[in-house]
Amino acid sequence: MKVRGKEILATLLFAGILGLLATGSAGAKVYLVGGDFSQWRGNTGQWEIVGDTFTNPKNEKLLDNKPGTGVIVNGPTGRTRNILSKAEFGDVRAHIEFMVPKGSNSGVYFMGRYEIQVFDSWGAGEPKHSDCGGIYQRWDNNRNPKGYEGHPPRVNASRAPGQWQTFDVIFRAPRFDKSGRKIANARFEKVVHNGIAVHEDVELIGPTRASTYNDEKPFGPLMLQGDHGPVAYRNIRIAPASANPFFAMDTGIKDAKHASAKEQVEMVKELGYAGIGYTERNGLAEMLEELDKNGLRLFTVYLGVNIDPGQQKYDPKLKEAINTLKGRNTILWLYVISKKHKPSSPEGDSRAVEIIREIADMAAEARVRVALYPHHRFWVEQVEDAVRVTKKVNRKNVGVTFNLCHWLMVNDEENMKSLIESTMPYLFVVTINGADSGGKDWKQLIQTLDRGSFDTYKFMKTLKELGYIGPVGLQGYGIKGDAYENLERSMNAWRQLSKQLKKDDI
Repeated sequence: MKVRGKEILATLLFAGILGLLATGSAGAKVYLVGGDFSQWRGNTGQWEIVGDTFTNPKNEKLLDNKPGTGVIVNGPTGRTRNILSKAEFGDVRAHIEFMVPKGSNSGVYFMGRYEIQVFDSWGAGEPKHSDCGGIYQRWDNNRNPKGYEGHPPRVNASRAPGQWQTFDVIFRAPRFDKSGRKIANARFEKVVHNGIAVHEDVELIGPTRASTYNDEKPFGPLMLQGDHGPVAYRNIRIAPASANPFFAMDTGIKDAKHASAKEQVEMVKELGYAGIGYTERNGLAEMLEELDKNGLRLFTVYLGVNIDPGQQKYDPKLKEAINTLKGRNTILWLYVISKKHKPSSPEGDSRAVEIIREIADMAAEARVRVALYPHHRFWVEQVEDAVRVTKKVNRKNVGVTFNLCHWLMVNDEENMKSLIESTMPYLFVVTINGADSGGKDWKQLIQTLDRGSFDTYKFMKTLKELGYIGPVGLQGYGIKGDAYENLERSMNAWRQLSKQLKKDDI
């Protein structure tokens, strides 16, 4: 056993440590290394523990192996039962290594319900949900077609059969209120196949086909499919995932030392941010390139809509941006303006709905979501405006942003919980920053996260209690001084805030 601070590295053989992880207690990282099957449920069939595995020299559709430990294989023919861990998990980061021979098929089911496909997809063309790295479709015999809501990987990242491959996954469990009602769907926040991001922020309405369970729960076991063909697994490492991905809006990452996309991305990575929210009109492709190089995510792209007659409906960069973002599940942040209609006036709703539906349909084809961005003195000024319009647009890929600074500028803090609660069914992204309660200008309402009298902990705790598991962005507009120092202060405050929220679970 290796100990590094509060992080404990252990094998799945130690049920006590795994139990801590399953219930969401802090600190444990678990290595599943194949010593025995004592921590797997019930009859494990023909699964066996070996030292190494490789393509059978006499039959390329089978695996052969060497004696030892560290690798688990589903028997000589690859036709045995699925296995499920005794321990159950919620939000996790997982690293999984696997091998399939030619033409073989398996799957990794998070919580025993949500499958990432394992398949020999070497050389396949346009990938489908059933290809390796795909999120398998759901199934309903009463529907036509019966299969639906499958998510193909954005690219085919498969290696040749007989080679070890990797998945690195951030998975979010569904959320339930105290009465057991589901208030947030499960989500694959990120799936990386052989070092290439193939999914980002994919919501799962329910269990995928051939899952062990048809219901949904806050915790569930890891399941490895063993009845579809030969497969081997090794080095399965599972760790708790932090509550929400935390990204930096580019409004706070620029100064003389950090003028280029390369400099900005390297800085936010060093400081521990999950990625960037982009508000510039130009340079999107360059920013994406730098984010991809550094394994970070582009969370949002900020573009405008004008609902006045005779005006250009939306930013000419919008169609180009959607095409560039295809398959990334990046959120389009839409601010909405008008000179004809006053802020929050419902008189502009019909025109707004028409334009936003047009954008939503274009975005849906590229698997891009749209979140209305409430902005002080814009037509969509309040969170309530964004919710009202989103309901009328009635598109699954359209939702709402809760911008803390803009809400504080126009709203009474007393309605915080009721407002968030009414927004939850449509809430795609939240932005926060330090702020002064009762502030009247941006200098008071946008500060580094460690400053200001507004109770950010109470705000985040409310989001958590109501089931919000989406991304949180750091607003930095107008904050003076060194960008690195400002971002570092805010990241330190975020980590302290996250620790405090985690203690609430114990």
